Amino acid sequence: MKIKKQRVSPRQKMINLMYVLLMAMLALNVSSDVLHGFTLVDESLSKSAVNTIKQNDMLYDAFDKNLEQNPEKVRDWYERAMEVKRLSNELYDYANELKTRIAKKADGEEGDYTNLKNREDLEAATYVMLTSGTGEGQALYDAITGYRTKLLEMVTDPAQQEIILTSLSTDVPNRDISLLKNWQEYHFENMPAIAAITLLTKIQNDVRYVEGEVLHTLSKNIDMGDVRVNQIRALVIPTSKNIVRGGNFQAQIILAAVDSTQRPQIYIDDNLLESERGEYSIACNRTGDYTLNGYMLVNDGSGSQSRYDFTQNYTVVDPTATVSASMMNVLYAGFSNPVSISVPGVPANKISANISAGSGSIKSDGNGGYIVVPTKVGEELKIGVTARNDAGNNQSMGEYTFRVRQLPDPTPFIEYKDKDGNTQRYRGGRGLSKQDLMSSNGIVAAIDDGLLNIGFKVLSFETVFYDNMGNAKPMNSDGTNFSARQKDMMRNLSRGKRFYISHVKAVGPDNVERLLPTTLEVIIN
Repeated sequence: MKIKKQRVSPRQKMINLMYVLLMAMLALNVSSDVLHGFTLVDESLSKSAVNTIKQNDMLYDAFDKNLEQNPEKVRDWYERAMEVKRLSNELYDYANELKTRIAKKADGEEGDYTNLKNREDLEAATYVMLTSGTGEGQALYDAITGYRTKLLEMVTDPAQQEIILTSLSTDVPNRDISLLKNWQEYHFENMPAIAAITLLTKIQNDVRYVEGEVLHTLSKNIDMGDVRVNQIRALVIPTSKNIVRGGNFQAQIILAAVDSTQRPQIYIDDNLLESERGEYSIACNRTGDYTLNGYMLVNDGSGSQSRYDFTQNYTVVDPTATVSASMMNVLYAGFSNPVSISVPGVPANKISANISAGSGSIKSDGNGGYIVVPTKVGEELKIGVTARNDAGNNQSMGEYTFRVRQLPDPTPFIEYKDKDGNTQRYRGGRGLSKQDLMSSNGIVAAIDDGLLNIGFKVLSFETVFYDNMGNAKPMNSDGTNFSARQKDMMRNLSRGKRFYISHVKAVGPDNVERLLPTTLEVIIN
């Protein structure tokens, strides 16, 4: 059956043509962001090449100095290094020339590849590199492969050869072989001018990198990297000199000038260390200062043994961590505030503290802690901490700021012994047996909030009893104990009756006398 094609209107043909043109324009369009990205990459590669050139120049200077010191040994390797320099400069300069030609083709005779104007130009690179008869693409390809071949002849290490082959590869990626393009067409055909220049900059960067790798290989043949020593010393290299209790002291014990053909014998306290690499470990279960002593036996060129002694001090400390609440840094005036001060990794006997701002005193409690007694309410008090380092010098560990406050008011209560002989504190609001009440001598006041337990001395207080007519009978006590009259009134109270304790005056460790606002209601059970 014959299929009849549907007729396309002139208008539809025009739309189709415009669509094709639009797609072609989109395919040709390269965004300014992408072009700018090429510029940034080119600048980065150029900077990297400059740094590599500086490093290579240092190697060439070292070749010059070694040639002066030992021309007979160095000359052959020096001449090879100069050949590497000549070959590298030729390829580097050739790539530079191509960058200049592409820039001038894109921007005119005043074109500068470091400040390219028409970065999106798609014809400049194609013209310079691929024009039939005059294109430089094949010549660049030949120059890279020739340079690569000559450098491979100068190194024998497979790893170094792999670096050269990878860095100067002229293979077309497998995914693009189907495009049937050679190396130069793949890299330069219809390529924006800035992209082609960036590729040439990468080639220059690769040349300098490979040049440096070959120079390092050549330098090893004349022992350029040897370290000259005039002294041999045994060293202990600890992982850490401050050990947390329960951890291990670990160290590597080595001879400063090592002969890889023989292993020195290492003795710790006259015991031979079996580790071939000189690694030593010992358990640390007690705090304190310790010393590691030993020696090394090394065979010299004459076959005799030389002995090198070593010693190393280390300190074992308790595991520590410092945690503080920034909004609760409070010290109480006139009160002996206990303060814990520690520096991770530093034993307590090497830590000292002082009051650097504010009024008060600070002293050690003899157990690794400190007692701080501020004197003025409302001011800030700063504690400075210093630690003595291994050299015996004091080093500041910082200052820590505290706010000075008055001790809060204590709470009055009746203290008595329960049937098991345990001390109990009655704070009112519930029943209290007459037996427990009568066994108590009086009232006590203290800050007892679960965080602080600071006792106060009661100076006086008042009790108020009520008779059967409801008349109040206030009675005073001039101390912490109940008076005889108060005891008599308590003894006559029946179950369910109550009395009140108020107007309690007390003085705390800060020597501030205060009248407590609390009223204690006592209910006879």
